[in-house]
Amino acid sequence: MKRSVLTRYRVMAYVTGVLLVLLTLGVIAKYVLDVNGAADFTRIVGIAHGWLYVVYLVFAFDLGSKAKWPVGKQLWVLLAGTIPTAAFFVERRISRELESRLAAQDEAPAVAKA
Repeated sequence: MKRSVLTRYRVMAYVTGVLLVLLTLGVIAKYVLDVNGAADFTRIVGIAHGWLYVVYLVFAFDLGSKAKWPVGKQLWVLLAGTIPTAAFFVERRISRELESRLAAQDEAPAVAKA
């Protein structure tokens, strides 16, 4: 697996996570606080999050298939973009796991050459 696959996933996890937090705050401002202009903000952020979540799904699925994850783990990562702040925690955990795997993969050819 290439490091770029993980990087694409990480970028989209953060983008999706930030947009979902903004959307949640916008919904609170619209329905709870009755803030003027919150409806337009919520609509724009909601549309952006929806489209970018689809990109997140593609990148997360690509990462999971290349990392050979079981279906349960794959679903867990895919759904992280729908729960506010979950994308940040899941991204951190996945990155730690795969960074160590990528580091071991990078060291393997160096050991074989020696």
